[in-house]
Amino acid sequence: MSLHSSSRAPIDWRFSQVFGERAPGEELQDADIISAIEFDKRGDHLAVGDRSGRVVIFKRSYASNELYSQSQLEQLDSTPTLHPEYRYMTEFQSHEPEFDYLRSLEIEEKINSVRWCAAPNGALFILSTNDKTIKLWKVKERKLKKANALCPDPHVSSENALLAERSFVSETEETSITNGYQAESGEKVANQSLSSQGYSLEIANIGYDARSSCQRTYAHAHDFNIHSISTNSDGETFISADDLRINLWNLQISNQCFNIVDIKPANMEDLTEVITSAEFHPVHCNMLAYSSSRGFIYLVDMRQSALCDHNARILQDDDSHGFKSFFTEIIASISDIKFAADGLHILSRDYLSLKLWDLRNESKPIKVYKIHEHLRAKLPELYNNDAIFDKFDCCVSGDGSHFATGSYSNLLRVFSDGSGSKEVFTIEASKNPNRKSLLTAAPRARRTSLSNLARGFYRQVHENSFSGSNDTSCDLSSKLLHLAWHPTANMIACAAGNSLFMYYA
Repeated sequence: MSLHSSSRAPIDWRFSQVFGERAPGEELQDADIISAIEFDKRGDHLAVGDRSGRVVIFKRSYASNELYSQSQLEQLDSTPTLHPEYRYMTEFQSHEPEFDYLRSLEIEEKINSVRWCAAPNGALFILSTNDKTIKLWKVKERKLKKANALCPDPHVSSENALLAERSFVSETEETSITNGYQAESGEKVANQSLSSQGYSLEIANIGYDARSSCQRTYAHAHDFNIHSISTNSDGETFISADDLRINLWNLQISNQCFNIVDIKPANMEDLTEVITSAEFHPVHCNMLAYSSSRGFIYLVDMRQSALCDHNARILQDDDSHGFKSFFTEIIASISDIKFAADGLHILSRDYLSLKLWDLRNESKPIKVYKIHEHLRAKLPELYNNDAIFDKFDCCVSGDGSHFATGSYSNLLRVFSDGSGSKEVFTIEASKNPNRKSLLTAAPRARRTSLSNLARGFYRQVHENSFSGSNDTSCDLSSKLLHLAWHPTANMIACAAGNSLFMYYA
């Protein structure tokens, strides 16, 4: 499909799965809140990071039968009536809380971003990062089997059979047999061992076992908090971005990186913007894009110079120049950008809207989708309780014709190219989507960040600059911040608190 195709009929979205849904009345633990979601390139695996530093991996399954042949799986994958379903695969503790004694700074274990890498030899490789440290993890799944030695001669005593099974265990101990269970790699050795003694081997599949190990740690390269990582299409490099710098890494080299974007001024009082998101081009390994707190998107070609920000193309909305208020620049800040698969379009999300950009038109977006425009009148209140700084993700379908993002009250919103500003799909991420919550977020302590300094927010807003009413039309305490689109199917995975919801069309 083309991004410029004619208007389509709205597609029918349906609930598919939920993982980790809370029971009624169950308190939400901050450590369990999901903070990052990412499908791998084929959509066979889904990685989820949370605030406690854990990474949970889900694997695609086909209903209750996972014993199809490869040809049957390919046929099922192309059948439009089937949608992907996932099962829990494994989880591991990616990051632990740390303390920087030089800066007297606590480093949270929260996972800020996860990204899949090329997967050679059937193993899975995934990058995860907290505020300061990036790690490369290897995850390998194996079938677990139970082995029983069968005696062909019924007159052979059970004692001899037991000795044969013990012999089998001792000779294949190095293949990770525990209590009669062994990994798939030991099956051939076991068959050879028992056949020489006149016994046969019965193998029964009893499940799967996945092991994870940290391959490399990329640390001490960022003075400010890392908010984005992105893997390159060359399969060898990736970038990491904080508020002021973007670094280029080779996956095989953990003790060296190259600074390719640096917007830190000589005098921090001259700071006018910060980097908010960064993403590699899906096709051209020499190109990347990053967004700023001023609402700009910078397109970078690494072939032009060592520091790429000096020769960047800038996408900006010229139509946004109009009445300026105290909150104009805050809501213009871009929280997330995503390339479409064709590499010719970029989707960006700011506080109130979702914008689709054509890289061949730098002056304005080709589409603007309103997300929660009704909150514009509530900006002073949203600033007071810090909700105005919430950062929502966005995502693009594999064919580039649909776009999705989240909102308050755990709302998922999906738009289609050609639909103008009309919403195609809006639903609360819940098993009970008709539930309407009237709660509002309690005021939080004022945060300090480089984003605030860049906008001059060291000055305080007068407390009487708003009515003080909590009469907002949505639940600010429930927000759908993180989501991801399956690369080949119309399926969206989205996080509401500690729950992972999946919808398909």
